[in-house]
Amino acid sequence: MDFHSFFLFVLTELALSASPGPAVMLVVAYGLTAGWKKSIFATLGILTANAIYFTISATGLGALIVASHALFTVVKWLGVAYLAYLGLSAIFGRPSPITASKLNGKDSSGWKIWLSGLTLQLANPKALIFFIAILPQFLNPAANVPLQMIWLAAGSMIPEFFILLGYAVLAGRMQSIATRPSFARITDRVAGSLMLAVAMIVAAIQQ
Repeated sequence: MDFHSFFLFVLTELALSASPGPAVMLVVAYGLTAGWKKSIFATLGILTANAIYFTISATGLGALIVASHALFTVVKWLGVAYLAYLGLSAIFGRPSPITASKLNGKDSSGWKIWLSGLTLQLANPKALIFFIAILPQFLNPAANVPLQMIWLAAGSMIPEFFILLGYAVLAGRMQSIATRPSFARITDRVAGSLMLAVAMIVAAIQQ
């Protein structure tokens, strides 16, 4: 892989990561309710899923998963169901990682937040298709493919981490107001609506 191809890949990743999409909406929801530090767990969950995608892309399993419509559909709808559950729980004020009126940001589980990020990205068909259809275009099959995948993974995940961190910090600045008792239920509904929107976006993506 030459520098020009790598640079184009990084620019593509920057544009995709900065665009408001499911990952950004998830991080913002946690930033509002649990604070920017906790929302890092959501970012790490998203990047963990990306690491899995890079691995299956490198081994050729990704094409098999895309070809298996049944498996693809099951993973997608399980993720949609979980995200919708989180959104509805917040809207109706039931305990969940994003329910500001029930959970103080210090008490929200980092593990559950990480799981939300992982579930979102693994359930997103668009993410898998990106790694199967777009990623190979930046590879030089005549060169060391595993080494190229490592470089591409770094060029993807490092910028995305800092972009999502930026969104988290901006949302986190509003946390002290958003989690006040007088505003907490409004925050619940906003965060829950964001989560439902994420679920609907993922559900609407066609294989």
